[in-house]
Amino acid sequence: MEINMDNSLIGTLGIEMKEYGDGKIIATMPVDERTRQPYGLLHGGASVALAESVASAGGMQLVDQTKQAVVGLEINANHVRGVRSGFVTAEGNIIHRGRTTMVWDVKIRDEEDHLICISRCTLAIIDLPK
Repeated sequence: MEINMDNSLIGTLGIEMKEYGDGKIIATMPVDERTRQPYGLLHGGASVALAESVASAGGMQLVDQTKQAVVGLEINANHVRGVRSGFVTAEGNIIHRGRTTMVWDVKIRDEEDHLICISRCTLAIIDLPK
């Protein structure tokens, strides 16, 4: 099942999924007027949106998309460094893959490979209506 992400928060923030693997995903997001807070730094909420988008996109690769979907259940984030421009890259890796939940570790880095944010996202695996 192909999901159109352009008409969603993912498209609005300029998030691009770059690489999919089994339990791993990489995406980028620009640091620009869409994603900065009033002081000119990358908004923490934009980082969290990127982290959850990465975890969710990765999770969708691990379920039967004709029968199931994944949705965010819990997310936390530590913002460890500011960034004012360019792009950030998020790498998500699965930590736990259960029958009804998944847990993803997402690290966001700037173009110089500095760690910007560390996030852990728990996804619920839900059945689609029949």
